[in-house]
Amino acid sequence: MATRTFHKMHGLGNDFAIFDARQQPLTMTQGLAKSLADRRFGIGCDQLILLEPSSVADLRMRIWNHDGGEVQSCGNASRCVVALTGAKTLETGGGIVTGDAADNGVEVSIGQPGFAWDQVPLTYPMDTDAVPLGWGPLEKPMALSVGNPHLVFFVPDVDKIDLNSLGPSIEHDPAFPERINVNVASVQPDGSLILRTWERGSGLTLACGTGACATGVAAIKSKRVTSPVRVAMRGGPLTIAWAPGEEVRMTGAATHVFTGEIDLEAPLAG
Repeated sequence: MATRTFHKMHGLGNDFAIFDARQQPLTMTQGLAKSLADRRFGIGCDQLILLEPSSVADLRMRIWNHDGGEVQSCGNASRCVVALTGAKTLETGGGIVTGDAADNGVEVSIGQPGFAWDQVPLTYPMDTDAVPLGWGPLEKPMALSVGNPHLVFFVPDVDKIDLNSLGPSIEHDPAFPERINVNVASVQPDGSLILRTWERGSGLTLACGTGACATGVAAIKSKRVTSPVRVAMRGGPLTIAWAPGEEVRMTGAATHVFTGEIDLEAPLAG
């Protein structure tokens, strides 16, 4: 059938169109994902999510960014899928995610972070605690993987960093063979963090779940803050908990906006 039901959800303003293909398969392509994500001619979303059967978890979650590129993981989408389906385990390209309802939203565990240069990955070996590279006012970030690749820069004031101009050049730098997500964060007097993220394939978003996880881990690892830490983004806050040798836990809101239908054979943008 050309007409398919979808759910529009968001985690702190990071929004998703979720298609459940567990009973009725759906073939997703880069072009179709990009068209559906278009905010003028499609549904409009930061990421498109496809739910499929899994032999190792309650379901498989696949993710396409706004530009149509498929990626491994998305923290905010994981919370939304747990809230929508009641699934306790999600198979993703970045590993198994576990989740459940919490007092203030949904908590998910996204696995242990990776700090080795080839886990991030980087193009060649370098110090991932202070990557010896710089882009204008941003230099020597921490690089890590939380299911997808991230850089974290600590700065005095996140609002003074022009991520619209710096984000694309960092994302596409040859040092990052799979491109990279770019986070700028400021430590507050109360021990919390303020974060802005340039997401690969999506640009600036109101919130980034894996960005909050990566930034929380980087701040805890470098002893700038203690766990758990509140990470405030323009769409709202997340709580990140982590200790060396443990999985990263993220807690926050997941909101269902509406359920709709769309004709996948109708002309779409892209």
